[in-house]
Amino acid sequence: MNIMKNTPSLFGGHPELVKSVHRRSFLKWAGGTAAVTTLVLTGCKEDDTTPVVGEVNLGTGDFAVLNYAYALEQLEAAFYTRVIESQFSGITADEIALLTDIRDHEVAHREFFKAALGSNAIGGLDVDFSSINFGSRESVLNTAKTFEDLGVAAYNGAGRFITSPDYLTLAGKIVSVEARHAAYIRDLLSNGTFADNTVVDSNGLEMSKDPAAVLQAAAPFIKNTINASALA
Repeated sequence: MNIMKNTPSLFGGHPELVKSVHRRSFLKWAGGTAAVTTLVLTGCKEDDTTPVVGEVNLGTGDFAVLNYAYALEQLEAAFYTRVIESQFSGITADEIALLTDIRDHEVAHREFFKAALGSNAIGGLDVDFSSINFGSRESVLNTAKTFEDLGVAAYNGAGRFITSPDYLTLAGKIVSVEARHAAYIRDLLSNGTFADNTVVDSNGLEMSKDPAAVLQAAAPFIKNTINASALA
């Protein structure tokens, strides 16, 4: 299969994004098959981004939105990498398999945004997981629930800031995956809560959050201060 043929449909001919993704070869990830994703993830499970000290400025325009998403994907990828490395007591084979899938998705998302942003990408965030007991199923899954619910609400809440239809399409594809993660994690904690009234309102709509609320909720897990003033 010629993965390069997927370029026009995925990126809508946006030359800046296509050029950036070509540079890191992550069009392979866009192919959408498990085999292709595995190839992309080879050598990418450890983030080689230079860590940032102090404040992180997301920038302006669509790049600010992409960096916002990139920051959240960094957090999730780091968390699930740790979950698989330090498996909680009593974890089942099914849980290992599915949490590994989620880790691989988050790593792919992180690396995709890094490649797409190119020189506009923020550096690596300094995460803080000291409040999480990775040996405890309850601690790990409740943190996963927080991150997944936050990710879905963040993507939907930031959609209004995106001006490029190509970027909006990409965000829609990724938030759909994040919602699947959230549903799975919620049902692991309590079966049937995958779409309860804490995330879906009476009109059947997901409860979005603006960037300020999302970053405030994520702040305990990130040592950096994130400047998202362009998304206010």
